Amino acid sequence: MAKAAVDTAPPTSRKSVAVMISGRGSNLGALIAATMAPDYPALITRVIADRADAGGLEIAAKQDIETVVVPFADFDDREAHEAAVMEALEQADFICLAGYMRILSPAFTERFRGHMLNIHPSLLPSFKGRQTHQRALTAGIRLHGATVHFVNEELDGGPIIAQAAVPVLPGDDEASLAERVLAAEHRLYPHALKLVASGQARLSGHGVVFANTKDAADDSMIVAPPLDG
Repeated sequence: MAKAAVDTAPPTSRKSVAVMISGRGSNLGALIAATMAPDYPALITRVIADRADAGGLEIAAKQDIETVVVPFADFDDREAHEAAVMEALEQADFICLAGYMRILSPAFTERFRGHMLNIHPSLLPSFKGRQTHQRALTAGIRLHGATVHFVNEELDGGPIIAQAAVPVLPGDDEASLAERVLAAEHRLYPHALKLVASGQARLSGHGVVFANTKDAADDSMIVAPPLDG
């Protein structure tokens, strides 16, 4: 990935985005790459990690994106830790959770309602929580995938913005299926963030409203990899 400086104060035509991570930052890299396009409606201005050894911090630093580490161990309880994270997020228009491994409190999710997105490796509402690929294989389903949704107080239960469908192939194991889903995630998350940052998709009540209902089906679904025939 070519290095590109990122302004901490984006033009008003582009929405500022903070990304929250705990680990390697695979989806963070995909989001950064997408926002390098001059016509993309959002710009990542800050990356926040709850671990100092999160690999995604290095990805952000290489692109001159501001990083903030807020280790949970430095605080007495979740409330104090979340207060510090909230302060770090205060100037962002949108927040993307990208492998952030802490369950957020209802107070936190309500504070950023309609402005915080998460990506989950399954076609929600199926397989909420962890070990999604193995559970999909055990269930014998033929179509798996990933989902980007608005975050609310229910774990992996917020309104769905976009989904990527991935076929489960004969001979798949957990590793091969996970690899294929991750590739789809790298396309899906920038797509979903673009919909939200451009105003084409927004939270309304308990659902998502698309600006152009005629194109809503196309805008909210990616099939990857393409199916023959």
